[in-house]
Amino acid sequence: MAPSPHQVDQKLSRNALIALVVGSMVGSGIFALPASFGRTTGALGAMIAWAIAGTGMLMLAFVFQTLSHRKPDLDAGIYAYARAGFGEYIGFASAVGYWIGCCLADVACLVLIKATLGQFFSVFGDGTTAVAIASASVLLWGVHVLLLRGIKNAAALNTIATYAKIIPILLFIAAAAIAFDGRLFSMNFAGTEQLEHSDVLAQVRSTMLLTVFVFVGIEGASVYSRYALSRTDVGFATIAGFLTVLSLLVLVTLLSYGVLLRPELADLPTPSMAGVMEAIVGRWGGVFISVALLISVLGNYLSWSLLAAEVLHSAAVHRTMPSFLATVNAYKVPSGALWLTNCVIQTFLLVTWFAEYAFTLALKMTSAMTLIPYFFVAAYGLKLAWTGETYRTGERARVGDWIRSAVATFYAAGMIYAGGPKFLLLSSILYAPGTLLFLIAKRERKEAAFRPLEAILFAAITIAACAGVYALSTGAISI
Repeated sequence: MAPSPHQVDQKLSRNALIALVVGSMVGSGIFALPASFGRTTGALGAMIAWAIAGTGMLMLAFVFQTLSHRKPDLDAGIYAYARAGFGEYIGFASAVGYWIGCCLADVACLVLIKATLGQFFSVFGDGTTAVAIASASVLLWGVHVLLLRGIKNAAALNTIATYAKIIPILLFIAAAAIAFDGRLFSMNFAGTEQLEHSDVLAQVRSTMLLTVFVFVGIEGASVYSRYALSRTDVGFATIAGFLTVLSLLVLVTLLSYGVLLRPELADLPTPSMAGVMEAIVGRWGGVFISVALLISVLGNYLSWSLLAAEVLHSAAVHRTMPSFLATVNAYKVPSGALWLTNCVIQTFLLVTWFAEYAFTLALKMTSAMTLIPYFFVAAYGLKLAWTGETYRTGERARVGDWIRSAVATFYAAGMIYAGGPKFLLLSSILYAPGTLLFLIAKRERKEAAFRPLEAILFAAITIAACAGVYALSTGAISI
């Protein structure tokens, strides 16, 4: 007999929350870093990119930490902060954008799993063959059944997977540090034969969406704050998880420049970390990293599935999404949200058949979709510090919170700009139909669809979506 809801304890410890943050962030991206950076920049550009991304995301982590303290009643992370700060439709847009970003991240995970298997079994190819898509679909619905059995069980599995994937990454870092060749690193330093400021800046800009992708998941503890044993654990888990992952990302990227020349890094197949390891210790090293990647990405996939369903469910509980998404099963799992999430992932998975570089597209689209919700979270932190809400008169923390929130807001806006118009148009194509969920919720509540400013915003999104569809149809942009 299935347990009743009051019999199920779904509370998460501080370590489980840290594992959720690390598990959400460490996934497919870190294993692709050597080639991804090798194709776009040298070591200097990589260091600048990580300095910018690390600072911007650290400030965002501090914003999440501050908001968890200042607004403990808002226990749904990204959605709740955007809604409280800027109204219902902005809150909805943040929720649906983040949700779609989670779905795309899961697609990236599935494609990478099959692409990795494709190095050993040709039938999987680059992860987008018919067999690869069919087997990924089986995995998708198998995990769906697991998640329906309970958040705590899934989080426990994620914690195990997190430790299992961190150990191989640490071994890679150790091996790369031992094999590090300063001469190769200096040859890869500029990324071009002549060190020009314009070239370095162009290289840095081309890597920025990549850096965003590997940091996505920083909000994991915040999204799941309603499950935390203690509210103070949420902020601690966010900062601790971020600093752990940042250290790993920087070391993996920079040490690889001391193992292979940049053109060799650029030509490595996915997962490129396996290629670097193979160059250091031989074929067994590549196999070892590939196995580690499979464990890592499976755990990462689990984290994203949890986050996607939770955001939808939280918005539905606040009646910003249709009521069927607020339903939970006997294990306190948001089953309605989970079903819709996996149906959307299945649809995106089928679309990869038509994408030339499915993994890279999913990676960059994930970044583009999540940057806008990140922007509103940072802006809400800035708004609180600016207005003084929740602060005592003369409280010294207010100035520091304002500075951190301002930097995080500027960073998110800058990353949206760095992504360029292509990804804004593609994002609009997903945002516009997603608004149907908002309209259904409004109809259930017997309320007018939009307020005046919301109507203007929706019209702008619709126009951008139409422009995006036209650009796709004419070949002006491609997937």
